[in-house]
Amino acid sequence: MKRRFGLMFFAFILILSMGLAGCNNDSGGKKTGGESSSDGGSSSGGTLVFGRGGDSTSLDPAVTTEGEAFKVTKNIYETLIEFGEQDTEIHPGLAEEWSESEDGLKHTLKLRKGVKFHDGTDFNAEAVVFNFERWKAGNKEQFYYYNSQFGDVIKEVKAVDEYTVEFTLNRILAPFYKNLAMSPFGIASPAAIEKYGDKFIENPVGTGPFKFKEWKRNDKVTLVKNEEYWDKGLPKLDEVIFRVIPENSARLNALNTGEVDIIDGVNFSDVESIENNKDLQTFYRPSLNVAYLGLNNERGPMKDKKVRQALNYAVNKQALIDAFYAGAAEPAKNPMPKTVAGYNDDVEAYEYDPEKSKELLKEAGYEDGFEMELWAMPVARPYMPDGKKVAEALQKDFAEVGVKAKIVSYEWATYLEKTRVGEADTFLLGWTGDNGDADNFLYVLLDQDNIDSNNYARYANKEVHDLFIKAQSTNDQDEREKLYKEAQLLIKEDAPWIPLVHSEPALAGRADVTGFKAHPTGSDLLATVEFKK
Repeated sequence: MKRRFGLMFFAFILILSMGLAGCNNDSGGKKTGGESSSDGGSSSGGTLVFGRGGDSTSLDPAVTTEGEAFKVTKNIYETLIEFGEQDTEIHPGLAEEWSESEDGLKHTLKLRKGVKFHDGTDFNAEAVVFNFERWKAGNKEQFYYYNSQFGDVIKEVKAVDEYTVEFTLNRILAPFYKNLAMSPFGIASPAAIEKYGDKFIENPVGTGPFKFKEWKRNDKVTLVKNEEYWDKGLPKLDEVIFRVIPENSARLNALNTGEVDIIDGVNFSDVESIENNKDLQTFYRPSLNVAYLGLNNERGPMKDKKVRQALNYAVNKQALIDAFYAGAAEPAKNPMPKTVAGYNDDVEAYEYDPEKSKELLKEAGYEDGFEMELWAMPVARPYMPDGKKVAEALQKDFAEVGVKAKIVSYEWATYLEKTRVGEADTFLLGWTGDNGDADNFLYVLLDQDNIDSNNYARYANKEVHDLFIKAQSTNDQDEREKLYKEAQLLIKEDAPWIPLVHSEPALAGRADVTGFKAHPTGSDLLATVEFKK
């Protein structure tokens, strides 16, 4: 008994001394790392500044499709099911366990008890029902992800009791649980949604490890520690600031000077110098992406399949990899990477062949070429380190076959919206997979159901659509893979895109940052990040 009292007294003195040290630490509003110590361990607390290329378009993950938003919201909201630290295997999240009926049409989830939203209201089954009913009843163009991942598949979501939710489906949806783990399906506070209405996109309230504090558009988003977080001991940091620094070189300079602690969108050519700097470290995001040039299938010459095929033959993908990815990428021939089950390696790639390109253009009636707009991404993304320079390289490739491409760009949110509604002739974009399933690449990006959401190329093929729906509607994984492989052959022939590369993106950080795990989906949870002592 005396020994236990002694330990408690020592802990009290330690806590008191740390509190006094904190009171005397005037940071002057500047960012601070963890407390220093000589034991070489790690320390909780402090502010981490994450430098990124573009601003979020929304802080409500349900109404956006872009990674800059999810980068932030992943730390504010939680999903019913979570992915692994650096993979897309499923694990308990806000739901601790789940079960499926024999016919695959009913899914019962047991929810975690004692969880509260950041506004103090209770997380429970009714909150889950509220979120799904909101997404289902909302505008299809507003809730892109719900409609692309679930559409009309969910018949009913019912609160069986306070901590049990039952989903009834109209048909089998093979990636159902993986879909639930995706960032867009973070569960939000019903009270906050009703309170803020249309302003909820800038007043986010979830159950996650960090709470929203401030959003200064095109500058920074500030999050603070959720002191009431259900997972005790987390998060380690007191504050996270997501700071917008559009230029890759400026972002790296800010890292070198200590203005930021982690950056993404690292130029592949800068990796060697970063790895040779003792004050810095590199992180690699497991590859789950594709960069592509979308061809608007409803616009001008791009309506003609032969023109789309011709443009595919015109592009020197290896030259792009050598110039902008320092070799840390591979040419893409399918809309998804090899790491995704169902990838069809038997698809014959469009090789770089300007003469074949000219031949097809002549057959299509464009022997003298044509003029078009080529939209360049204004922000660095994991799959596209420099959209402007890639666009310039493509412009030269197209000029060789007589196609004059005028490069156009806009502010990021405007770029995405204008592209989504079909205003671009051709456009650079890409995709980082949300759940590791082929459905999340193929159906989401290229199905006729999604022309008003993620299918920016506005591609429609009934035969391809039927294959996607069949693949969704069976739990036989071998059959699903067979169907997806068949679909990829048809997509290659139709050429709605020019798939460019699959990259292994690099990030960088200060040497004293520990606990950071770059996730293949691009949504990085920062709860375990801290500073070395």
